[in-house]
Amino acid sequence: MNNKVYDVIIIGGGPAGYSAGIYTARAMLKTLIITSFIIPTQVVLTDVIENYPGFPEGINGFDFIEKLKQQAEKFGTEILTGDVTKIEKFDNGFKISLSSSNDFFITNTVIIATGRKNKKLGIEDEEKFIGRGISYCAVCDGALYKNKTVAIIGGGNTAFTEAIFLTKYVKKLYIIHRREQFRAIKILQQQLLTKENVETITPYVVEKIIGENSFKGIILKNVLDNTKKELYCDGMFVCIGYKPNTEFLTGLVKMDEEGYIITDEKLQTSVEGIYACGDCREGSVKQIVNACAEGVHAALSVISYIQPY
Repeated sequence: MNNKVYDVIIIGGGPAGYSAGIYTARAMLKTLIITSFIIPTQVVLTDVIENYPGFPEGINGFDFIEKLKQQAEKFGTEILTGDVTKIEKFDNGFKISLSSSNDFFITNTVIIATGRKNKKLGIEDEEKFIGRGISYCAVCDGALYKNKTVAIIGGGNTAFTEAIFLTKYVKKLYIIHRREQFRAIKILQQQLLTKENVETITPYVVEKIIGENSFKGIILKNVLDNTKKELYCDGMFVCIGYKPNTEFLTGLVKMDEEGYIITDEKLQTSVEGIYACGDCREGSVKQIVNACAEGVHAALSVISYIQPY
């Protein structure tokens, strides 16, 4: 059984978590980053990051995370893959338990940097067809739909970014949104809606999946007059928003009604010694550059907490 003691344990292996680890390790704090088995950081699902300063040609999301990881390791950060099930507070710190084994870790401080994951539609048979016609990641699965017809559900920046990527592969792409107007920024709308293989369907929501043993398409409902239409397609990509990866913190720290962690100006949560940063934090801008900055902010707060001037 492992029961190592650390100055800080960072839960989450995304831009916020690795940025925090770089700073705490450089400050000579014994640092462990725990990355998830189950939920990959959103960045590794990004084909090209075009808006991070210092990469004028863009950079692949996986490559970006690998560089952060290598930099954190360079300064002595330990990295472990596992999923945290519980954080228990005691007089002088915290006990962190993992789901994959009987291992637990003791730490003086904790930084939560678990990010967020895609929301699901919540319709019948959605779980049944995940990976068999339903996807939440165009970068992961787009190549499977070469010269096929697909639908993307959503009208925001994520949906349009995923759709632009898919147009490189698919024969026909339908973008379906419950509002008459899309919420994506104008440049993304311009890039997508001028493509010849793209058609919009608004204001509609997905009511049902067509197909019993295999995915055949979807039944759509107009939100204004309740009329319905059938759309036959080879696949559906769901891009309707996110939810934070904070379920394991229920009852421990204060969160808003959506599960985002509430912090103070030092990024400390309602529990002294536990900090939060990045996309899992209430009020975060939800951009990679901001996640890195918040990771640094949380790390500096931890350093000050452990090594007060």
